[in-house]
Amino acid sequence: MVDGYQPLTDSQWQVIAPLLPVQRKRQHCLRHILDAIRYICRTGCQWRSLPTCFAPWSAVYYYFRRWQLNGLWQQLTDRVNQADRLAAGRAAVPSLICLDSQSVRLAPRIFEHRGLDGGKHVNGRKRQILTDVQGRILACRVHAANGHDGVEALLLLPTRSQWGQRLVTVVTDKGYRGRFAQHLVRLGLTHQLGSRPPSARGFVPVAKRWVVERTFAWLTGFRRLAIDYEFTPRSHETWILVANMTMCLNRLAHD
Repeated sequence: MVDGYQPLTDSQWQVIAPLLPVQRKRQHCLRHILDAIRYICRTGCQWRSLPTCFAPWSAVYYYFRRWQLNGLWQQLTDRVNQADRLAAGRAAVPSLICLDSQSVRLAPRIFEHRGLDGGKHVNGRKRQILTDVQGRILACRVHAANGHDGVEALLLLPTRSQWGQRLVTVVTDKGYRGRFAQHLVRLGLTHQLGSRPPSARGFVPVAKRWVVERTFAWLTGFRRLAIDYEFTPRSHETWILVANMTMCLNRLAHD
């Protein structure tokens, strides 16, 4: 799953090109812009250290930021997720989703949205992801590590207009009880707790929820995500979406 960086293939480009404004003639090809962004996500290099074989870093950052503000990264994520699910013989929209969080260290000299996760002893931020049962990231949220999982995750919950009536169940751990569970009931969704048995010792894979932990492990293969280097949580969220898009496109290419 965590291969080295590879440029977009023709078949991969055809999946996402319909969502991009490729009709107008531009100084820099949008396909090359996407390749540069994916390169930074995989290798973790600084913007100004982008190799000269790509477009100038300022032009690449311009599109990265512009698509972040207009929501295009989420649209690209939704499209590749649906294409990957259909290729795997599943419906385009999941009926069960999993939610979990992971605390990550924040780079030095960044103080915005920083907090201490007392349980994990991590000084930084926390990233929460919604995945389907095969680990595709449907949505994500990044916030200070001292934020409560259930409260911060309220903004992650999908609406019926987003995914229609097919979504039924949300699987979480015990950290999402209380307000989060009550809000699920108001949305007409079922809250299912996935926790290991009290008598278990050491690592025990929990049914359905283990796929979220596997996705977190996949994210560490992208060096831009190994540590949070971003001044804003929204930029880190964007890199998570870029990583997920890369993994889905890699599976589609192999298929």
